[in-house]
Amino acid sequence: MAKAVLGVIGGSGVYDLPGLENVREETIASPWGVPSAPVRRGTISGLPIVFLPRHDKGHRLSPSDINYRANIDVLKRAGVTDLVSLSACGSFSEGLPPGTFVLVDQFVDRTYRRESSFFGKGCVAHVSMAHPVSPRLRIHLAAAAEAEGIAIARGGTYLCMEGPQFSSYAESMTYKNLGYSVIGMTNMPEAKLAREAEICYATVAMVTDFDCWHPEHDAVTVQDIIRVLASNADKAKGLVARLAKDFPREHEPCPVGSDRALDTALITAPEARDPELLKKLDAVAARILRG
Repeated sequence: MAKAVLGVIGGSGVYDLPGLENVREETIASPWGVPSAPVRRGTISGLPIVFLPRHDKGHRLSPSDINYRANIDVLKRAGVTDLVSLSACGSFSEGLPPGTFVLVDQFVDRTYRRESSFFGKGCVAHVSMAHPVSPRLRIHLAAAAEAEGIAIARGGTYLCMEGPQFSSYAESMTYKNLGYSVIGMTNMPEAKLAREAEICYATVAMVTDFDCWHPEHDAVTVQDIIRVLASNADKAKGLVARLAKDFPREHEPCPVGSDRALDTALITAPEARDPELLKKLDAVAARILRG
């Protein structure tokens, strides 16, 4: 079995990860462009951790400007086997008030400005996204949250909008009436790319506000959200520390095949594959291409 390496992507409000020991910052080159920031390597309770702030320090990058392919590529190159995405979000339910952490199990993608695949002309692949979240990783997160006394909801659907503007009232009501749980701007195509890179992925969606469907939240401001972000960020850091303490030191095979997603995904015949694209896939698809 491979050694487990836990990756953590920090979203809004989570720009560092206190508690990391033996820390070193590393700039990893990617053929997919420039990632959000250098990764920070270290350990927590002896478990290897790789941390990447999605928006960079100081929140320099908007959701639409993040190079999601480069981010996932450098995490793969850093050896990450299991990836936790810490993400701020709005809520569509009175039962998911600000401060709640939602361990989502489904996504709906409404983005349109982002590169959503490592594959394409010259090497086509179709991975399954029927079950986009690693069940075992979500179970470990739930246990860590309960141990830390963090209010969680197990399961839910994350609607990813393009942004950077917040929803219109009509959009918010539509998504609420469709039964979605939370709304954010960053987990797609991140989850799709993690699947293509055969990294087990799970989201901790941290509720900052009710979306504008709510009569008391129809004019949400960044200042309102920042107040909740600070509290959520502190809880998120405690959650990661607890997760690392109890996390298996050997990587557990994923029940939904996250870590073997490319086994039956490539459709382009070997002789028709573009050598230049194959070079760019040297990390994310190394297992299947070398096999």
